[in-house]
Amino acid sequence: QVQLAESGGGLVQAGGSLRLSCAASGRAFSGVVMGWFRQAPGNERDFVGAIRTRGGDTTYAYADSVRGRFTISRDNTKSTVYLQMNSLKPEDTAVYYCAARFRSITTVQAMRNRAEYDYWGQGTQVTVSS
Repeated sequence: QVQLAESGGGLVQAGGSLRLSCAASGRAFSGVVMGWFRQAPGNERDFVGAIRTRGGDTTYAYADSVRGRFTISRDNTKSTVYLQMNSLKPEDTAVYYCAARFRSITTVQAMRNRAEYDYWGQGTQVTVSS
């Protein structure tokens, strides 16, 4: 049984930073494609970023709205993926979800597609005040 547990959300002022963590359990973590998505009230769950490690290569994907401000990283020894969020804006306010895909994924475009992910965490609230 795969479980994903997000943490690190909270309230921050605009311009501030937060780091979200997502700890995975239940299956081997190396090689898993990990994604971050977010959902604001009344909106769909949107892609934020993803990381894929295959062999010695790592591929990153980011939404245009967060590129340059958010950074994804992973620690396979801790089965954890991180989302470092800097220069936060009020429009970043949402529930943030991590997602995992244990099958291989071939394209960056697929990494952006929430339908490609098999497991989801419960989400963590991020609120950015102006």
